[in-house]
Amino acid sequence: MTTLRQSAIAELERVPEEKLDAIIQFIKNILGETETKRKDWNLEQFIMPPTERGQNADAYVRELRDHDRF
Repeated sequence: MTTLRQSAIAELERVPEEKLDAIIQFIKNILGETETKRKDWNLEQFIMPPTERGQNADAYVRELRDHDRF
């Protein structure tokens, strides 16, 4: 057993009983053994369809700028 592993086990023995559950969950997260798998997000669902108003926004801002209203 390596010195690092022995040191980790010694520190683990010092952890209070009520905190062992959190330590076990942390170790499982590191090892990738959690019950809940990461869900891949579908980012396409957040993209709004373009509207006529949105497509003309640049022209509208240019018009405001040209007539000193902006």
